Amino acid sequence: MGHARLEELMQRGTDFLGCEVAVLGGAMSWVSERNLVSAISNAGGFGVIACGAMTPELLDTEIAETKARTAKPFGVNLITMHPQLSDLIDVCGKHGVGHVVLAGGLPPGGAIDRIKGNGAKLIAFAPALALAKKLMRSGADALVIEGMEAGGHIGPVSTSVLAQEILPSVCNDIPVFVAGGIGRGEAIAAYLEMGAVGVQLGTRFVCATESIAHANFKKAFIRASARDAIPSVQIDPRLPVIPVRALKNREMENFAAKQREVAGLLDTGTVEMAEAQLQIEHYWAGALRRAVIDGDVESGSVMAGQSVGMVTKEQPVAEILDELMEQAAAALESRA
Repeated sequence: MGHARLEELMQRGTDFLGCEVAVLGGAMSWVSERNLVSAISNAGGFGVIACGAMTPELLDTEIAETKARTAKPFGVNLITMHPQLSDLIDVCGKHGVGHVVLAGGLPPGGAIDRIKGNGAKLIAFAPALALAKKLMRSGADALVIEGMEAGGHIGPVSTSVLAQEILPSVCNDIPVFVAGGIGRGEAIAAYLEMGAVGVQLGTRFVCATESIAHANFKKAFIRASARDAIPSVQIDPRLPVIPVRALKNREMENFAAKQREVAGLLDTGTVEMAEAQLQIEHYWAGALRRAVIDGDVESGSVMAGQSVGMVTKEQPVAEILDELMEQAAAALESRA
């Protein structure tokens, strides 16, 4: 009964993604690469490659390597402020990527048309109702609404508030996935009942057996509680830095110093605002790599959502998904 209801509530999501369970893997730089992405897709979910700061050549290789590991559908997450966005879209087109996830605000003119012109479905992040409607008018095929409980770059509003604000207004017109702070199946069931077609999870998959994250990175997740995942602080109001949620460590202090340095460059006119923001992005990419790949969890950035407290052990992806679906089905059955 519960499983049948769960399947019914996810039907639009699974039809849209072409997979068995409507769970998108959150795109996490350095973590969401060929191994984890293919494992999520092979287990019935929908893996998403985190392009992040990759060059078009690197993305080309990553897509090819993911295809070698799974015959199931997967997507690619592109960041709108990437200076080579146009070339990255071409790489996705060349490989026939079926779904492109665009993050980082409204995409530049022409990007949506080119993505869709390649035959891909476009999934966009909508952190407010007005932006959700604008993205729908611009041609987005599905939306992700992600609350501030998420790891990595975050907005100012919580998932539960965004879901109430956005879902009733748009869920009949466009498939919507909910993200941010989701660590158990009961929450998945609740958002599906509110009108979502599926969810996106990142933090729960970091400690998957198939994740290449360093053992130190995984240990930090397993040890952490929800209150350890804190947002970075903006130092200079003239430099609009999107906050990042990560486990508190020395790196959070280093980032404050980096912001002061970049603000100084803005002051002297050494760099323009776009370049300043790009420097911050590259800084995060490097700090995250130190933690994820090298295992430096003190001076690296340990990006994590508040659901990190629900990550208690290393598990295969299939086991994580089964657990979540069992919890969601049981929750739905108890309400039948």
